[in-house]
Amino acid sequence: MAPSVTEFYEGKCILITGATGFLGKALLEKLLRSCHNVDTIYLLMRNKKGLTSEERLNDLCNNKLFDLVRSQNPDAFKKVKLIPGNILSDGLDLSNDDRTELQKKCNIIFHSAACVRFDQKLKDAVNLNTNGTLRVLQLAESIENLEVLVHLSTAYCRCELDVLEERIYPAVHNPRKVMDICEWMDDALLAYLEPKLIESEPNTYSYTKAITETLVAEYESKFPIAIARPSIVIAAWKDPYPGWIDNLNGPTGLLIGSGKGVIRTMHCEPSYIADAIPIDAVVNGCILIAYATALAR
Repeated sequence: MAPSVTEFYEGKCILITGATGFLGKALLEKLLRSCHNVDTIYLLMRNKKGLTSEERLNDLCNNKLFDLVRSQNPDAFKKVKLIPGNILSDGLDLSNDDRTELQKKCNIIFHSAACVRFDQKLKDAVNLNTNGTLRVLQLAESIENLEVLVHLSTAYCRCELDVLEERIYPAVHNPRKVMDICEWMDDALLAYLEPKLIESEPNTYSYTKAITETLVAEYESKFPIAIARPSIVIAAWKDPYPGWIDNLNGPTGLLIGSGKGVIRTMHCEPSYIADAIPIDAVVNGCILIAYATALAR
């Protein structure tokens, strides 16, 4: 008989990238509150905006999002362990001790670190979304008891398709060649070529997400992998609090702008569908995807 979800997560060691992002912090909160028998939750975090990784972790754990966790289980944060590192650096900039600990203990990886800006320069988007994912995959390959890696992609990874099936689509360009080009080509020439390179997608975000899926698929024979493709992620439906959100991205900014009277009119196409999904539904889905993939291996 298959274990329940909470039984599956009992005693597991989990690595989360992008834990300070919208999805990452919501995932951490849900795991601490609903899967409280996990062994350790590792958070890969770098120094940023004048704050050390330790200071950023302290700010994260004191976020109001975790009020319910603190009231129900004040000791929950003892399970959280900082892993100083950088998704933008070769080898993730891990110390030897931290790398060894992950290799020996980690069972599950949720890779949610990403650049979600639509106007990001191609070189920067590739370095974070594609190179960054490769660095996580390389770490995962060295982990002794990895049960599953869940890669967060997007439902808009192939915008030219009317129907997106649950399969890997061939990348329009070889992701390794794109990474190589971004490494040696000067910024001016790359900026000139960018419109041609990404012409199949509306922006560098969806383009890099599309080619990165092909890169992820290269590792499917080495360890269990699942790709999650949420659509437009919006405020929480009910968990941990109805309406919780920490950004003004996408439709949230439009709603606030309209409510304040700043946005009076805008051009729309009535036939287009803006698929949206609450953050708590995405988090629950990711937790279940890891569970189902690990059990099916």
